Amino acid sequence: MSIEVSSERNQPGIGKNNLGISFEATELADPRWDPSEGNVDELLSELGSPGIRFGGNKLDRSMFWTSGGETAPPGYTTVTPRDLRRVNQTVMRVGSQVTLGIPLGDFDPERGADMAKHAVEIFGDSLLAISIGNEPNGFTADGREGLQIRNPGEWDEDAYVAQAREYVDAIRGAVGDTVLLVGPGAFEGAWMTAFLEADFPGTAALSQHWYATYDCTSEEVPGRGPEWENLVDPLAHESADRLLSIGLEKADAAGVPLWVEETGPTSCPGTNDTSRTHASALWTVDYIFHAAGLGVERMNMHSMLGACAGGAPMSVVCSVQGTGENGEGELVGQPNYHAMRLASLSVGGQFLETELDGGGNMYAYAVDMDTPAAGDEKILVTVVNNNDMAESGGNEVTIDLPEGYTATRAAQIHAPSNAAKSKTGFRELAPFAETGSGVVSSKDGQLIIDLAASSATTIQFAR
Repeated sequence: MSIEVSSERNQPGIGKNNLGISFEATELADPRWDPSEGNVDELLSELGSPGIRFGGNKLDRSMFWTSGGETAPPGYTTVTPRDLRRVNQTVMRVGSQVTLGIPLGDFDPERGADMAKHAVEIFGDSLLAISIGNEPNGFTADGREGLQIRNPGEWDEDAYVAQAREYVDAIRGAVGDTVLLVGPGAFEGAWMTAFLEADFPGTAALSQHWYATYDCTSEEVPGRGPEWENLVDPLAHESADRLLSIGLEKADAAGVPLWVEETGPTSCPGTNDTSRTHASALWTVDYIFHAAGLGVERMNMHSMLGACAGGAPMSVVCSVQGTGENGEGELVGQPNYHAMRLASLSVGGQFLETELDGGGNMYAYAVDMDTPAAGDEKILVTVVNNNDMAESGGNEVTIDLPEGYTATRAAQIHAPSNAAKSKTGFRELAPFAETGSGVVSSKDGQLIIDLAASSATTIQFAR
């Protein structure tokens, strides 16, 4: 495979909000958001200052907001201003920006306005925007137990806009124009159009949800079913192009950015084995760069603070509770967490024009990290090798850069195979010698390196 990197910047870049994490809104009540009670802040800090989003299906079905001490309905989790203040401890320590879902399931605009008012007071400048409900196009779902919260004959895009408008009016009455709005958090284009055409005041962005493998009954490979092979098949890469273009085109026409507020390798329950595979890590690295390069401004991988054993399949972090490991309640990173660590090295960079030739199932991205005021000229090149270590050892890659750049260091995620479960490793390759670390030859403006299959590698070039 050969990679030719030019000095031409290709807007946009990759920002800290491209490496965000989404949580169910009920987890606002988890005591571990207090840094003295858990290690949430430590894990998030490893990713820099990632965006944080609270929403998910539980927002509209089992979260109850109160600032007055009321008792929640049976089966609901109570969230209070005290919980928001605890979350803000981690937000301030990490330097994150927050998007917060306001429940729409139990229609109550005044309660929603009260939650928004406290969020503005508590999070301050860290509150990027609020959303009214989560996936309103799924409110009439009848194929998933417990998810139907609207009558199919009475709920459509117009009904959603009408109810959302009452919330927006109530919220603006409580906090004025001090909070921005993002929506609709949907996975269907018609609902995105309805949200944009509603022309809600203070609209900051259009939000879209997308999962790579969503056909939970399919075992077809290649396909959209929850098999690990589908995460590293070129179809997954191509599907991101096709599906994200729906939101990108609508957002561009409306003059607002696209935020992918909830996403991940799979939305299917019970697929822990698939999402624990190294394939999910390789998919995540490629997806982060690919989506940012397409123009997605903010993206949050859906996750949870619950137990890894039997927990949400796509989770970036989860608790060791129930695994038999020490530190019950402590959080650990999953394979896609290590992928986000690798991608975080490129935050702040502007994409450069990059041409690829050959290599099979491989992708490459280059970002310009120059900070001229500091006299620091760096280019980072990330190569994702989806070829399987179980079938081939690696691929020789030639990287040609502008004159004067030489490889100085690198980092890599790797595993024995794409199917390996919970075996994803992260390692620094520094100092980057002319020999070793797979280097075949290194000279001014060119590097030839043998990159292992089942790996993603970020190489730093300096001038």
